[in-house]
Amino acid sequence: MNLSHIPLRLVTGAFILNSGLAKRNLDKESAAGLQAMGSRVIPQISALEPERFGKLLSYAETALGLSLLLPFVPSRLAGAGLAAFSGSLFTMYLKTPGFTLEDGIRPSPQGTGFAKDIWMLGIAVALILDPKRKTMKRT
Repeated sequence: MNLSHIPLRLVTGAFILNSGLAKRNLDKESAAGLQAMGSRVIPQISALEPERFGKLLSYAETALGLSLLLPFVPSRLAGAGLAAFSGSLFTMYLKTPGFTLEDGIRPSPQGTGFAKDIWMLGIAVALILDPKRKTMKRT
């Protein structure tokens, strides 16, 4: 892991891990609300029971958070997982009625809380695109 990746992975990993752990015991209504929002991006998740969806979401967020925090997970791999997650969140933001202004991009007051998650997509791209360090050959 590059030294410059540590703050990116630490802050983002802790944030996502905390979110995943907080969802461990979602009630049926909360899980159903998250499921309805998520089904705008992945319609197939609407076929799951809300409680099962809540558990799977908790497991996925916990695993992603840990992958970002564990130094032996390659940054590009952790970044790819973060890109999928944050890309889904951003797509959900764009597809949720009332979250954007008329232009379809800028957030409405209701959408600001979701639009801010774009920072995770930027971090994901940085982790994926950062060049690998080259090792020096001994002569």
